[in-house]
Amino acid sequence: MEIAAQLALFLENQPGTLAAVCDELAAANINILALTISDTVDHSVVRMIVSDTDKALSIFEEHGTLTVENEVLLVDIDNQPGSLSKIAHQLAEADVNIEYAYLATGQASQQGLMVLRVDDAEKALSVLQPS
Repeated sequence: MEIAAQLALFLENQPGTLAAVCDELAAANINILALTISDTVDHSVVRMIVSDTDKALSIFEEHGTLTVENEVLLVDIDNQPGSLSKIAHQLAEADVNIEYAYLATGQASQQGLMVLRVDDAEKALSVLQPS
């Protein structure tokens, strides 16, 4: 479990836009570690965690891409019923609000990776760290 930097990019909602972003990152040898996309009629919000945040920010700035950096919590989560419920209860009891989350795991995987945007990442980390 760790605190990581997440980049939120505001992109045109058109075919090829994500491909261009991925091409630029790949050319700079930057790996995308986590990704989620939310769309609206005219733009998309692409949230990503990458292997080199500073270099990615520089690339996006060069292209005039509006980018916001936030702290998120990366949590290895057991792939079984009730795992998210347990985490949500622990944070609620500590008065830490979950603003949004995304996660993924394969059906046969033992664990997945959850990305949590919370109102207090340091407090959430201390609450969720194993004793």
